[in-house]
Amino acid sequence: MTKQELKKLIAKAETLDLDDAARAAAPGGSFIALPCGNTHYELAGEGEAVVLVHGYVTPYYLYDKIYSQLLDAGYKVLRYDLLGRGLSERVAGPYDVDLFARQLDEITTALLGEEPFHLFGTSMGGSITTAFCAQHPGRARTLTLYAPAGMDTFQPPFYMTMCKIPVFGKWIFQKIGAKTIIGNASKELLYSVDERDDYIRRQAYPFQYKGIVACTWSSLVNTILNTKETVKNYYAVAKQSLPLLVVWGTNDQTMPYMQSERLKEICPQVQFVTFEGSGHIFLYDEGERTFDVTLPFLQEHQL
Repeated sequence: MTKQELKKLIAKAETLDLDDAARAAAPGGSFIALPCGNTHYELAGEGEAVVLVHGYVTPYYLYDKIYSQLLDAGYKVLRYDLLGRGLSERVAGPYDVDLFARQLDEITTALLGEEPFHLFGTSMGGSITTAFCAQHPGRARTLTLYAPAGMDTFQPPFYMTMCKIPVFGKWIFQKIGAKTIIGNASKELLYSVDERDDYIRRQAYPFQYKGIVACTWSSLVNTILNTKETVKNYYAVAKQSLPLLVVWGTNDQTMPYMQSERLKEICPQVQFVTFEGSGHIFLYDEGERTFDVTLPFLQEHQL
C-alpha cells in the first residue's frame, strides 16, 4: 500500500454518520435492533451453533477463514460486530465487559433462543466471553479462546497507560487513535503478506463512521486494562468446569505469550495449544492451522 493511499484512508476517519443509509450500503451482513444497540451480524449454516466474538478493534471479518470452515464442517455460525466497532452502533456509556456481555446475551437470545452454543473469543473477546459465561452459566457448551486478554500479569505499554490519565488520555487518543490503529492494522500478519493491503482497507472502512475512536478508547480503559475484574471471571469459568481450549502464538506482540502461564494457573482444566512463531491474529493469518486444532475440540464436545 502506498503512503498516499494510507494517508487518504486515515483522513476519512470519523467523517460520516452511521445511519440507515450507511447500513443499507453495508457490503454484507444483517442488522438487528437489540436493547443495547443496533448490531451488525452474520448468521448462516445448520447444525450445532457456534458464536464468534472478535476483539478490540477488528470487526467480525477477523473470523473470515474460521467462519467459512465451520460452515463447511456442518455448524450454524453467528458472528457480529461489537458495539462501537465495525458497523454496530456507537452507543453512549462505558465500554466495559458488562456492556459487551449484555450484547452477547441479547443477540444469542434473539437469534438462537435457548439453544446452547460453542463460544469463541479472541483477544479482548476473551474478556467478553468469560464475563458472559460467569454471568450466564450453562449457556455455552464450550469456550475457545485465541490469545485472550484479561490476565493480571499483562504489562501494558506506555501508550496504553497514558490513555488512563483523566481528560488527557482521551484527548490524545482522539488525536492519534485512528492513525495508529489503521496504520498498524496488519503488523502482525506474518504469513498472509499478500493480504495486508486488503486487511488495512477493511480495517479503515468502519473508521469512517463517527464515534468509533471514543469507543475504542473506552474499551481500552474499561475492558482491556481492567484485568482485576476480568480475572474474577476467568476463575468463575474454571469453577464451572466448562470445556476450555486456548491457542496462543509465541510471537504475539499484542498479548504476549508469557501471560499464558497465568491463564493455566487460573484455569487448570484448559486444553492449551502453542503456535510457535505465530503473532496475535493467527486465526486470520493462519486460518487453516487454527481450524485444524479447533475442530477436534468441538467434535469432542458435540451433543
